[in-house]
Amino acid sequence: MRLTRSLVLLLILAGSTQTALADASMDRVLKELEPEERAHQVCNLRGLDAVRKGSHLKGVDRVTTTLQKPAIFKDNVVIAKNGAVRAKNHWYFLDFTCAVSADQMKATSFDYKLGGEIPENKWEDFGLWK
Repeated sequence: MRLTRSLVLLLILAGSTQTALADASMDRVLKELEPEERAHQVCNLRGLDAVRKGSHLKGVDRVTTTLQKPAIFKDNVVIAKNGAVRAKNHWYFLDFTCAVSADQMKATSFDYKLGGEIPENKWEDFGLWK
């Protein structure tokens, strides 16, 4: 019984350590980016989480802020009127507004509107991929 508890605790600690290391590594990468690009990336990450939790889509693995015209970054807010999200190799239109911290390292809010599926024959026009 004691061995089992120790093993479970060790596995939990190992998982926490890996998460902490991944977070520290992500922070280092983000700090190397220009503020606007950092804000876009932070919002993409927050968008993945928000759409996974708040929509019917399964297998969400990509968010992009720009399809045909660039997202706007002003006053630590990213506004994407032509973004997209990918789920199980299908792309969907996504509009969102994402506020970030003053250092652009964290998304403080993320509001989105999920649109319809983007037909595969339009992917190239929008710079999307499989």
